[in-house]
Amino acid sequence: MRSDRRRRVVVTGIGMITPLGSTVETTWQGILAGRSGIGPITRFDTSGLETTIAGEVRDFDPTLYMDRKEIRRADRFAQLAVATAGQALADASLAITPENAPRVGVAFGSGIGGVSTLVDNILAHAKDPRKVSPFMIPMMIIDMAAGEIAMKYGAKGSNMAHVSACASSAHAIGEAAATIGRGQADVMLAGGSEAGLIKISIAAFNQARALSTRNDDPAGASRPFDRDRDGFVFSEAAGCLVLEELEHARSRGARIIAEVIGHGMSADAYHITAPAEGAEGAVRAMRMAIADAGVAASDVDYINAHGTSTQANDGSETAAIKTVFGKHAYELAVSSTKSMTGHTLGAAGAIEVIFCVLAMRDGMLPPTINQHTPDPECDLDYVPNAARAARVDVAMSNSMGFGGHNASLIMRAGALT
Repeated sequence: MRSDRRRRVVVTGIGMITPLGSTVETTWQGILAGRSGIGPITRFDTSGLETTIAGEVRDFDPTLYMDRKEIRRADRFAQLAVATAGQALADASLAITPENAPRVGVAFGSGIGGVSTLVDNILAHAKDPRKVSPFMIPMMIIDMAAGEIAMKYGAKGSNMAHVSACASSAHAIGEAAATIGRGQADVMLAGGSEAGLIKISIAAFNQARALSTRNDDPAGASRPFDRDRDGFVFSEAAGCLVLEELEHARSRGARIIAEVIGHGMSADAYHITAPAEGAEGAVRAMRMAIADAGVAASDVDYINAHGTSTQANDGSETAAIKTVFGKHAYELAVSSTKSMTGHTLGAAGAIEVIFCVLAMRDGMLPPTINQHTPDPECDLDYVPNAARAARVDVAMSNSMGFGGHNASLIMRAGALT
């Protein structure tokens, strides 16, 4: 249960880059318009691949955030991380100074990190080992997103990398909030990034039969909870939140967007890719988050679902929501923004928490687009095809990853007392 002695954690800034846009507001306007960010892959030759569509970030300019030397020495996933952290700091009107730096930390997740750098250097090594970059290791390793953020902005507090597949950034946010809650930081930059969109990644997911092959209809390919879903769409993205101890935020007159009030985690201990029978792992994570938040299940107004558009996930997650919420499952709203962004793997938890925060801020529920054919197993209110005005006071975000990782986060909106 929630401890009354735990320090309260609020969101004071957000940053985001997705296939829908390279700022929070351009992405959010795309979400509210029900616009898909999925299209034909343009970054490499897709010959021989079963899937030739993805969610590419097309308008990202790293020179807005890093100098050219820094860019050359950072993988794209770390560049995206640095950019969204910069956006979030600006949104929070927070300056990291020598005085506060030891109390400002970073927690950032990624599922596969600098895989593009790794593959490029493997190919170089095959031709001549002397062609391998001396920066290969620091560019490739997943902790470098957190490290690059700290070095760029001067954050000298707790610095962590979280790797739990598609739950990575949800875990990062939860642990960042816990770090503040127990008094080890006043501010944390928390989120995740993913930029593993290369040919071998698509080929590997194709071999696992995980991806949609609806190449002739990219915008309609990601269709969570729809009967005709045929797999997820691989995308790249990054998202960052400035999390801050409540009194610290108040003392500097910060705008408070939301409060992080609950975090739940569990392991299926069942299968490398499939959810546990009865979705019992997801059930435990959601129940833990609700207990940690100190709210009733009936207080939750909206769930941003993991909702991958795979046969295995969507029915299982729906069943888990019914188990946790009972009859209230049919009264709350559930949507999958992956229908528009695609599946951003380790960045998904971060951008989807941000969508929850924006839903509370604007009183708008993000839709699940491509809801055309009802699935009898998926019978909740998925906010089909169009955004909807609604008051959202408490929102939950679910993330689940290969290996059986489950994470749920709960946020609260409104003026804080």
